[in-house]
Amino acid sequence: MAKGYDCMKCPGYCCSYPLIGLTKRDVERLAKHHDMSFKEARDKFTEEAHGRKYVMRRQKDEHFGKICRFFDTTARRCTIYEARPKVCRDYPNEDRCGYYDFLQFEREAQEDPEFIAVTNHK
Repeated sequence: MAKGYDCMKCPGYCCSYPLIGLTKRDVERLAKHHDMSFKEARDKFTEEAHGRKYVMRRQKDEHFGKICRFFDTTARRCTIYEARPKVCRDYPNEDRCGYYDFLQFEREAQEDPEFIAVTNHK
């Protein structure tokens, strides 16, 4: 069954979530991908927040306020796709992405195929 969304046509909404929780395995994968130690990867790419030991650090983004530190804000694409965390691999956990459905509707309504619906993520 085909997916009901196309990530290549999305500006990275899921990457803008305020909490991108990571597992120890995710940090190990990032360390290997960047040829560094676990500790170096943990210190550089994660922080403790929201009661979790490993949370992805974020960067500024003109559309969503903040976004994953590995998101290319110009190309609007993941820069670590092969090493991305499990939560990213599993998203959206179903056949359809609600944001993509919303985005398609808004792009048609606005008659603007590049429209990006801005959120109030902080």
